[in-house]
Amino acid sequence: MGMFGKSGRQRTSGTRPAQVPGAGAAGADWSAHTQLEDAVRSYLLHPDVAMEALGSVLGRRPVRGFTLERVVDINANGTSVWQEAAVCDDRRLVLWHSEDMTDPSAPGGTVLDSSVQVIPLGSVSHVGIRTLVGTDNDGRRQLRGAFVFLATPTLQEVATVRGEDGASTGRFRQEAYRFSKSLEDGGPGQIRRLLEFAEVVAARVPGPR
Repeated sequence: MGMFGKSGRQRTSGTRPAQVPGAGAAGADWSAHTQLEDAVRSYLLHPDVAMEALGSVLGRRPVRGFTLERVVDINANGTSVWQEAAVCDDRRLVLWHSEDMTDPSAPGGTVLDSSVQVIPLGSVSHVGIRTLVGTDNDGRRQLRGAFVFLATPTLQEVATVRGEDGASTGRFRQEAYRFSKSLEDGGPGQIRRLLEFAEVVAARVPGPR
């Protein structure tokens, strides 16, 4: 699941052939790019929208790490693309998200819903990093996947659950942000970059006071 709660969707990066970094075609492997703007322009479908939104928040603050994701959603209304960028500076996690939204009054019938969320790193209470390690065809160790979990103490959902005895109890879920990459979804370069992003965030999360 990505940072805005998407899960179980078909991911485009696992279905597209690898392209030369810098080729400029949306969907190219962004992992070779160390600069945020270069990576965004190689991978996202709406790079100008993304950079304008991110730049308005980041300003001149240095980018210490980032990860990008793009997911295709196929439903009864057609195909839409959900995109995200997670960027860490020295003090904050800046999250950008966009999704195609149906709007019959707009030319083409859709609009792009773009949003930015800023999370102070001081509010991150938990960082979880999980890796899948296997072997390649030659028996050499191979990193096959990475999963990153970031949580804050903020309650995102409170639900009432009825037990078998008929009694009701409350179930609480913390605000959480999940990121994942695999050989099929992103390839080895993006797996490595996601782990680097997680390490950057983890190194900047304040310890207990």
